[in-house]
Amino acid sequence: MSEETERLAALAPSEQSLVGYLFWLSRPRFWFYLAGPVVVGVVYAADSVSEFFTPLTVALFAYFLVPANVFLYGVNDIYDADVDEHNPKKSEEGKEVKYQGDAVVVMVVFLLTALGALFVPFLPVEGIYVLALFFALGAEYSAPPLRLKTTPFLDSLSNGLYILPGVLAYLAVARTFPPLLAVAGGWLWTMAMHTFSAVPDIEPDSAAGIQTTATFLGERGALVYCGVCWLAGAALMALVHPFLGGVFAVYPLFVLGIVAADVDIDRAYWWFPVLNTLAGMVLTMAGIWVILYG
Repeated sequence: MSEETERLAALAPSEQSLVGYLFWLSRPRFWFYLAGPVVVGVVYAADSVSEFFTPLTVALFAYFLVPANVFLYGVNDIYDADVDEHNPKKSEEGKEVKYQGDAVVVMVVFLLTALGALFVPFLPVEGIYVLALFFALGAEYSAPPLRLKTTPFLDSLSNGLYILPGVLAYLAVARTFPPLLAVAGGWLWTMAMHTFSAVPDIEPDSAAGIQTTATFLGERGALVYCGVCWLAGAALMALVHPFLGGVFAVYPLFVLGIVAADVDIDRAYWWFPVLNTLAGMVLTMAGIWVILYG
């Protein structure tokens, strides 16, 4: 167990309890993968600081911080129980818990999914469609009949779901869609993010007979694919605003640096939450600056 995991384990509830198990199942290291886009969406949709903290924006942030992660990773773990037997992240490393077939966990995942429906009366029609798409992709990524995670390139494409909380938050504040080029650039970013995170799972996925973009392309090919997606995403963001393109250009440079330095991907994978947090912070602070001084 890493020092980071030990520190987190000391503060978090034990996985032997239901609350503790759900906490670890929700992947606390990755909470901001869903909640972060909400913050960015709110800031770039707002015309004033007073729009940052409304009951709706706070509720969206809270929902996508924890309950939505329990939904997303809960569905994943329920349908991946057999696959996870071969996954080192679920075994001796102690970084993620294994689903044990508890019916209570299934019920909690279902209830937290239903909780998202409470946003419907407060969203524009377009927002309802975005919310429905988030749940559809989140479920069908792991669950049958589509089980998109087992089809190369569709697994990557479907992970555009991670940008949808940001689109939803933008709609909640501005009552209109964000620039479509920004949505497309963000979607490409999430596609690469997904495939990069799947590279450490190439061996366990292959052992379990799971075909993903990463297993199909191999480690080197998957990293090239990530670099191309991130580069294309940065180019689209640059068309929206050069500053956005500059922030997103960090990602192709990141993967290029990993390859050039011959860094172990299993190690680099755990750096990713830090990179995403820093990039999200820069985007957010820039948006706030424009509102205050632009």
